[in-house]
Amino acid sequence: MRVSTPKTATAALILSVNNVEVVYDHVILVLKGVSLDVPSGGIVALLGANGAGKTTTLKAVSNLLHAERGEVTKGSILFDGVEVQSLTPNEVVRRGCIQVMEGRRAFAHLTLEENLLTGAFTRKDGKSAIAQDLERVYAYFPRLKERRASTAGYTSGGEQQMCVIGRALMARPKMILLDEPSMGLAPQIVEEIFEIVKNLNAREGVSFLLAEQNTNMALRYASHGFILENGRVVMDGEARALAANEDVKEFYLGVAGDKRKSFRDVKHYKRRKRWLA
Repeated sequence: MRVSTPKTATAALILSVNNVEVVYDHVILVLKGVSLDVPSGGIVALLGANGAGKTTTLKAVSNLLHAERGEVTKGSILFDGVEVQSLTPNEVVRRGCIQVMEGRRAFAHLTLEENLLTGAFTRKDGKSAIAQDLERVYAYFPRLKERRASTAGYTSGGEQQMCVIGRALMARPKMILLDEPSMGLAPQIVEEIFEIVKNLNAREGVSFLLAEQNTNMALRYASHGFILENGRVVMDGEARALAANEDVKEFYLGVAGDKRKSFRDVKHYKRRKRWLA
């Protein structure tokens, strides 16, 4: 159920997730009627604690659930105006929707440049166009160009994160599903990664659905956010409004206001969150 999303014309949406339920192993209900929209050319943050359903939502869109014995059992997912939940992951990629998995899933035995080139495997426009796009990726990630011949498994976490985002860019995506890009990275590197995301969005027009536990960072760069708890969207709105919301500040930004609460107070308060009342 959408909480407060403004009405947006369907033509302006690159992604529309409508009342989706996801079940694992035919019995475990993980997503419970999730709905969200991503405007074309926008950055939308999908927020929540570990286990809230963020990664499952992304995998429902990219159709990677079947590899984990999961399936969409209710609702619809429209990407660029086409219902995609019945397509194969390869078909979803060809339509321009690419997921960057959490944990920096670079091919450890390949060089950084070889990793980038694997992102172009679905393309049919020839070596010259791919070579041009490789240089375009290097313009966004100059560190990758410096280390292009290095084996990916021996590079830093930040370089691997840049590599997998660059690999997604090589597919010429319309939208990137970016899962926990800040995980395990130093704050300075996290900021660098988010600045690159901002530049890709502004200059290339790539839309982003960004699943992130670092709520503060995500809300700085997104225009809109959705908060998941236990497989449901419990709140959504403009990023600035969410960042200023007292409940969000306390439970996701670690700001408790003037009065410091004890652990017992917090446990009691969590049971009476306004959005769950």
